[in-house]
Amino acid sequence: MSQHFLLSPAAKTLSLVKVMRMSEDEARTAFRQIRWTETEGEPICPECGCVDHYDLKTRQVFKCKGCAKQYSITSGTVFHGRKLQVRDILAAIAIFINGAKGYSALQLSRDLGVDYKTAFVLLHKVRESIETARNAGALSGDVEVDGAYFGGYVKPANEKKDRKDRRKKVHQSGKRQSVIVMRERGGRTLTYVTSTEAEGAALVAANVERGSTVHADEASHWDKLAGYFPIKRINHQEAYSKEGACTNQAESFFSRLRRAEVGTHHHIAGKYLHAYAAEMAWREDTNRHANGTQFTMAIGAVTAAPVSRQWAGYWQRHTA
Repeated sequence: MSQHFLLSPAAKTLSLVKVMRMSEDEARTAFRQIRWTETEGEPICPECGCVDHYDLKTRQVFKCKGCAKQYSITSGTVFHGRKLQVRDILAAIAIFINGAKGYSALQLSRDLGVDYKTAFVLLHKVRESIETARNAGALSGDVEVDGAYFGGYVKPANEKKDRKDRRKKVHQSGKRQSVIVMRERGGRTLTYVTSTEAEGAALVAANVERGSTVHADEASHWDKLAGYFPIKRINHQEAYSKEGACTNQAESFFSRLRRAEVGTHHHIAGKYLHAYAAEMAWREDTNRHANGTQFTMAIGAVTAAPVSRQWAGYWQRHTA
């Protein structure tokens, strides 16, 4: 019996111990090397792009010789205005990477000894960065599509005679949403959040190249796709895979997302569902990469992502 990739030495190239043992200067140097690769870690002004700068002695910031703006190594990135040390940010990302089914903000707050609000925003900034950095463009080849509903849980009544059929819309809370997944075999995964699964047909038509083969289940709303693509249908009551038709990779994504919701986060608010879906899509696409490679990819995404309009000052806005 072959060994699972995650159990092999090739999957473990990142040591959290080494990250935590780094000094703040070493962490800053590592961050600079990843952010400013083209200049081998020499700062580039985020305002004017000038590489000439002064090193201020009183604070760990730079002053641009071109526009006289002061900036730090995280200025202009998703961690603009940070208060955590760079080493703590790198440690948080390393911890996040090692969570195969995601990582909760509550657990990260305990691991780093920071407030829950800090951990919550930090993890969402990482998710946003990863989502922004993912490859864009239409999917091609064999593409599996599916949809699943999340959220809107309605607790059943205590006595059986008082219980309702919670599958019916009239008995739902109105918070239930559908995640639509399009998964390219051996390639990328795209996710969208919609009100109903039926809305996924238009999204598939817009995000899959013509000539690709689409694999879907027997749900009637996928019938529309026959006018755009060669389509293979699978009846899951008969088999999981039959005559070349299969949606197992799409189901694998939903399995990871469902386990993250139930086992790690326990509850995902509807307005954040797209972020968790994008995170799990990224984890599915990189599940055969070593955790050290995933760490470098995540740091690269964080350094390239702009200041977050959603998460910068998030709790201050909520307090107001």
